[in-house]
Amino acid sequence: MLHPRTTPERPPTVLLIARFTVTEPEPFTARAQRALELLLAQPGCRRGLLVRSTEAADSWVLTVEFDSVSAYRKSLSPFDVRTHVIPFLAEADTTEPAAYEVVVEATPTELTRHTSLLAADASTVRLGEAAGPTTPR
Repeated sequence: MLHPRTTPERPPTVLLIARFTVTEPEPFTARAQRALELLLAQPGCRRGLLVRSTEAADSWVLTVEFDSVSAYRKSLSPFDVRTHVIPFLAEADTTEPAAYEVVVEATPTELTRHTSLLAADASTVRLGEAAGPTTPR
């Protein structure tokens, strides 16, 4: 039986999820491995996975888990990350968001619900409108 709990004291982890359509797996895998090495060398980067679809051989996903939003942002700052990882991630499919916060985390014995980092008005205020929209919607 799962034992639910809420953890407001620890921020939820952040997942970077990048989807790729790959025609040449070998060079792609080498670049992805290098990106993971660079990201995992950064403080607050927990783990990364490169996975390939079993249904469509050209569909790949890179996921990287960070301790927090701050760790995610700081991990993308070093020069070697900016010169290798950022261009690599720029090749990902951009039809969906790439960064997600963990809201519920489960193990076989425990279920943890994390307090969201999103502001209550996150779905109504767009980027750059922190002080409020310039024109009413």
